[in-house]
Amino acid sequence: MTPLRPGPLWEIALLGAHCDDIAIACGATLQLLCRAQPGLTVHALVCTGGGSAREAEEHEALARLCGNATLRLTVLDLPDGLLPDHFVQVKSAVAALRDGSDVDLVFAPQPGDAHQDHRLLGEIAPTIFRDHLILGYEVLKWESDLPRVTTYQPLTDTDLATKLAVLRDCYPSQSAHDWFDDEAFRGLARIRGVQCHAPYAEGFVTDKLNLDVGGATR
Repeated sequence: MTPLRPGPLWEIALLGAHCDDIAIACGATLQLLCRAQPGLTVHALVCTGGGSAREAEEHEALARLCGNATLRLTVLDLPDGLLPDHFVQVKSAVAALRDGSDVDLVFAPQPGDAHQDHRLLGEIAPTIFRDHLILGYEVLKWESDLPRVTTYQPLTDTDLATKLAVLRDCYPSQSAHDWFDDEAFRGLARIRGVQCHAPYAEGFVTDKLNLDVGGATR
């Protein structure tokens, strides 16, 4: 597989319905981006968990994953499981993130996600970020909704191990869930790695993108 490497990235946006969605789905990719792009600013919006212990967990996890990047994290206190009932607030928050930044790349839930909160964000993202590359991430959970991914970020064992350590250390509130463990996350990462000839990988859904290979433009 021949990789396409982006030019310099200065600002990226991360959209999550719940605290831990971002770290579960693209934590290793985020870590690699922040390491490879000095001066990167990360704008993150999470729609639920504000004012609770979950918000503190999210701040700790994203701070570790972002390293020396500038992290600007907003955690709202909308009700878990009911985001579609708060469509206006969610869309307004995403629009405010866009208006307060100049992002080059957006990470959001993939729009085919079976969880209503994830799906809403995945559907809203391209209506707000209309001229941006959006990578739709997958969240491993109870529902049988894993997508056919089209874009891969290969990972080494060290990359994955660092991500798993962050998940274990920073989200104690989730440790009782039977799907929240190293074996589950490593299993999906290994499958995505097989699909792109790498030890491990994180996978994304891409709706559309433009190539710039040096040709003429109109």
